[in-house]
Amino acid sequence: MLKTLRNLLIISSLFVFSNAAFAKGDNHGDDAFSPKDMILHHIGDAYDWHFFDYHKSDGTVAHVSLPLPVILITDGHLDIFLSSEFHHGEQQVIRGDRVYRLNHGHIEEANGKKVIDLSFTKNVASMFIACIILIVIFTSVAKAYQKRPGQAPSGLQAFIEPLILFVRDDVIIPNIGEKKYKTYLPYLMTLFFFIWVNNLLGLIPTGANASGNIAFTLTLAAFTAIITNVSGNKDYWKHIFAMPGVPKLMLIIMIPVELIGILTKPFALMIRLFANITAGHIVILCLVSFIFIFKNAILGLPVGFVVVAITFLELFVAALQAYIFTLLSALFIGLAIEEHEHHEAHH
Repeated sequence: MLKTLRNLLIISSLFVFSNAAFAKGDNHGDDAFSPKDMILHHIGDAYDWHFFDYHKSDGTVAHVSLPLPVILITDGHLDIFLSSEFHHGEQQVIRGDRVYRLNHGHIEEANGKKVIDLSFTKNVASMFIACIILIVIFTSVAKAYQKRPGQAPSGLQAFIEPLILFVRDDVIIPNIGEKKYKTYLPYLMTLFFFIWVNNLLGLIPTGANASGNIAFTLTLAAFTAIITNVSGNKDYWKHIFAMPGVPKLMLIIMIPVELIGILTKPFALMIRLFANITAGHIVILCLVSFIFIFKNAILGLPVGFVVVAITFLELFVAALQAYIFTLLSALFIGLAIEEHEHHEAHH
């Protein structure tokens, strides 16, 4: 198993190298290679799923990609078309009096009209793939339990069961408690596996960097914030607006601080996941860029070993960040629903 994984990572690194040489951007040859354009292209979202480029016999560059649906609302008009109509940003798309064009990876209307963009982008497609993977995995595991009740797990079931028990027994229950953990178990369990699978998909060459998208992490952090504050009991809100033992004049300062704390907790969740995943991708792509900056194929050998080593590290980081996000979410929820014992002083 380890040998197979090692070989896959080495092959994946070679794909990264070849793809980097023909990365999208303002490049029109090796002399114009721009590490910045290449890195931003790989870690950013896109309206198509780009796989690789190659040079035709006439010297032009051909792009191999999967077009995705573009969904736009402009002046009350709904326009739906495939991203291939842009021809990789080289052409405009005309729909009635509306003219759409790609500008640095974003769609804008040439006449200055406001555009509401609801497009099915690469990151969205990757999230749907992650959902399908999770549905297939957990459906098959559930069926295995039904077919073999009371028996020792085997196959995929044997791999998934320890993970589920770990998240439940070492992450959720210690932070939320035995009495109420079942209410939040579905959300937190889904959160862990959804983030983990998306992190892993981002490590596949040409894969989408969904977890490195600030909108993705913002949405997950917002879910945690909403659940935390909706679930908060009277002790939680009393601690914010009327902290026990604090003089009333101090509440003028403490209440704004506590209210800011409601926002800083999900903000920390959002930034931590986004920054760690994005940093790993940038480090790998920066190392690959050295090969094309110095135009030295021999440099590919040491760089390849370093990239493979960092990729192994990123496999660990993918699971670690899913664990940390779930752990902190469980902690915030646990603090919000914690029952405090109030002892009255006896004289």
